[in-house]
Amino acid sequence: MSEKLAYFTDQNWEHEVIGASKPVLVDFWAEWCAPCHMMDSTIEALARELDGQIIVGKLNIDDNAVVANRYGILGIPAVIVFKDGEVKEQVVGVTAKENLEALLKKYIDRGDTDA
Repeated sequence: MSEKLAYFTDQNWEHEVIGASKPVLVDFWAEWCAPCHMMDSTIEALARELDGQIIVGKLNIDDNAVVANRYGILGIPAVIVFKDGEVKEQVVGVTAKENLEALLKKYIDRGDTDA
């Protein structure tokens, strides 16, 4: 796993995700979920490539049921983008890296005015 990847839990959720000063992409997954493992390289690549612009992390739904239930996670993999503590985007199922990059583009502050 990438050293740029964050690991979220029921215990650190409020501070690390809800209280984050940057947008946060959360990959909800489980160890037994084969499609979740198909997303691993995509999530890790986004963590490396967008380091400093957004926070990218994972939350194991089996170990952190409080958060998973709070957001009604019924199908995995599920990726949710949070900004200012609010859900902004959600994708359920395996998706291409390009699709996630397109979603994130709206929330990344690139510091330019030619948008």
